[in-house]
Amino acid sequence: MTAFADLTSPQVAELLDGPRTPVLLLPVGAVEPHGPHAPLGTDELISAGMCSRAAERLAGDPDLRVLVLPTLNYGVTRMGAAFPGAVSIGPDTLRALVLDVCTTLRDSGLRRIIVVNNHFEPAHVTALRAAAGEAGVAYLDLLRRANVARLTDEFRSGSCHAGQYETSLVLADRPELVDADVMRELPEVHVDMPSAMAAGRADFVELGMERAYCGSPAGATAAEGRSTFDTLTDLLVELIREVGRG
Repeated sequence: MTAFADLTSPQVAELLDGPRTPVLLLPVGAVEPHGPHAPLGTDELISAGMCSRAAERLAGDPDLRVLVLPTLNYGVTRMGAAFPGAVSIGPDTLRALVLDVCTTLRDSGLRRIIVVNNHFEPAHVTALRAAAGEAGVAYLDLLRRANVARLTDEFRSGSCHAGQYETSLVLADRPELVDADVMRELPEVHVDMPSAMAAGRADFVELGMERAYCGSPAGATAAEGRSTFDTLTDLLVELIREVGRG
């Protein structure tokens, strides 16, 4: 059992008193357009997939007990507002929600928590970093240079919203959610998202993403997705062990 919400209250009490150090993972995503081919919930799917894999990988660890908290599905998604399906909350709302969740858990004795996020809109990331810092919990920052260097060429290019990188990850876990016929017909759209956002472009349309994607979704494969999940899980497991050591 790796889902925190599947436990009973007495089982949580046992967790606190048990010989293995509990580490809780909080997956965070967003509901936003991911091209004409991939699901709105792509980001949350990736975060949850990383967390479940990390918990399963460490299921037999003698020192750590890793559990996955319910996913926070909503985030700051202003950049996708021009497209149907985008559901955004404010950055203050996100910060307060994550802070409240983590603080409540810490106050109950569950102090080792990692926020795991795969939605990289700047205001969203800023809110999560602030919440984690205020709560005194860890944040797996996939935008750190050392982490970026371990991911795919497309991710490193910065042109990777609903492209080959993200679409491959969805194909690895939920292939039925990808419209493969549409995916195969999509041309490559190169957008250096970090540079464009730094220049003040505020939404997908201004970035040149007229169909709410960039990158090369036609090249996505489940095999690449499984390989990328392995790398993402490696990054998370490394942080789990660091957090577990206190």
